Amino acid sequence: MSNQKSTLPKGTRDFGPDKMVKRNFIFQTITAIFQKFGFLPIETPALENLSVLTGKYGDEGDQLMFKVLNSGNFLEKVSAQDMENGYKKLTSKISEKGLRYDLTVPFARFVVMNRNELVFPFKRYQIQPVWRADRPQKGRYREFYQCDADVVGTDSLLCEAEIVLMINEVLEKLGIGDFTIKVNNRKVLSAISEVIGYPGKEGDLCVAIDKLDKIGKEGVIKELEERGFALESIQKLDPIFEVEGNFAEKAAKLDAIFAASETGKKGLQELRTMMGYVEGFGLANTHLNFDITLARGLSYYTGAIFEVKVNNVQIGSISGGGRYDNLTGAFGLKGVSGVGFSFGVDRIYDVMEELQLFPAHNQTTTRVMFSHFDAEALLYTLPLLKKLRESGIKSEIYPDAGKLKKQLDYANNKQIPFVVIIGSDEISSGKLTLKNMQAGQQQQVSLEELIRIVQAG
Repeated sequence: MSNQKSTLPKGTRDFGPDKMVKRNFIFQTITAIFQKFGFLPIETPALENLSVLTGKYGDEGDQLMFKVLNSGNFLEKVSAQDMENGYKKLTSKISEKGLRYDLTVPFARFVVMNRNELVFPFKRYQIQPVWRADRPQKGRYREFYQCDADVVGTDSLLCEAEIVLMINEVLEKLGIGDFTIKVNNRKVLSAISEVIGYPGKEGDLCVAIDKLDKIGKEGVIKELEERGFALESIQKLDPIFEVEGNFAEKAAKLDAIFAASETGKKGLQELRTMMGYVEGFGLANTHLNFDITLARGLSYYTGAIFEVKVNNVQIGSISGGGRYDNLTGAFGLKGVSGVGFSFGVDRIYDVMEELQLFPAHNQTTTRVMFSHFDAEALLYTLPLLKKLRESGIKSEIYPDAGKLKKQLDYANNKQIPFVVIIGSDEISSGKLTLKNMQAGQQQQVSLEELIRIVQAG
């Protein structure tokens, strides 16, 4: 049998211990804050029925979904005619399931299926991988994690304010201080399309405006023309693009522009209410920026929309979300309003690497390693090892008796800060030899002193 080359599917990655320790630091930080705000964890299967997934993300989403072949003889129900009818018709005959494309649609399905058991408003968080058959490139993978938090079953804008608080607290805890939370309201965008004479065309308007950062004002104008907007109408966007100042100043200028738009007035009122709640929490710096060109492409948003960008780094947005009024409607449960957002863990990881924000002590899992030279020392060490673990200290024993250098090299390679050396002298005296690997110093200590030193260090 020839040696088979080990490979990974394109767009997927292994994570070794050094990366996983850092990733877990991010996951644990986010989880603790989600829980602190009253969110409960759920998980949904990696596999969903294609009937649940298709038609929820637009044509592009349907194309990028990983479909799973039916088990057994998947060609059983396929005729020659089916083969000629093209892959779309054929897919429905050979595949009934697909890999989860995001966490939001499975969450909507979960809410509908469990609506009689859930307490509304229902606050849930979910941290799981999703899969997209995208073209892999830097920062874009086929398997990646999402960290979602949503509240469904309430229209209260207090939920939006708490999202702002959670984003602030998570990024502060991760050491990311220079960031901006862009905020807008979908009703503001609807009002803009009304004002320029294209009511109901906010979908096309949003797709173009959403690219302002990437293609600039001229690019947006060109795209709007391609989408059928008249140039004289596009020119009416000029005063809107030029609205500047703080939140109150921007809102006041939009009051005048939206004088005849009830939708626009409602959008501004919702933003003012949300801002009032955020101020009520007394944040020293909200990091908020009212950006009337923020669109976020997803069509199901109906109210507030958010996007978080870390300033002065290469990565784009690291978090986004918004209010949706009828996400569960596709599954037969109408009128359940919700608001949610998602952290992009892979992007946060890249930002923290670029800014060197991971705590140094987090690189190591083991704090103390016991080294020994023979069977007697091994047996003497086991109860000591148990005591350290009972004290909450991450510790291990080198499994083989052997030369001290080999055991110390192992500890060095694993960045273990303390090594306890057990030989015949230590067994007879009851005093342990503790070596500080960074300082290179050794001292004789009792078990109690060892625990105290390691916990302090």
